[in-house]
Amino acid sequence: MRKQITEYTSPLDALIALAKQLNTYEIQYQMDSAEFFTKYSQGETSDAEDFVEWAGNYQHYLALHQELADRLQNVA
Repeated sequence: MRKQITEYTSPLDALIALAKQLNTYEIQYQMDSAEFFTKYSQGETSDAEDFVEWAGNYQHYLALHQELADRLQNVA
């Protein structure tokens, strides 16, 4: 399967899109992303395509969230 690459005009737009994707997984699997990622990191989930994608999206979300928090800290 070929993945589509989407480019965003700002880190905030990307963060919002990732949050929506994470929410979709959270609803589908009845688990929040932080809890899922802990289980995934400890090998307590399978390596199903959804889980690999969810884990990657969550890591990207955390990195963008931190980047924006750092930017806001530097402005204040």
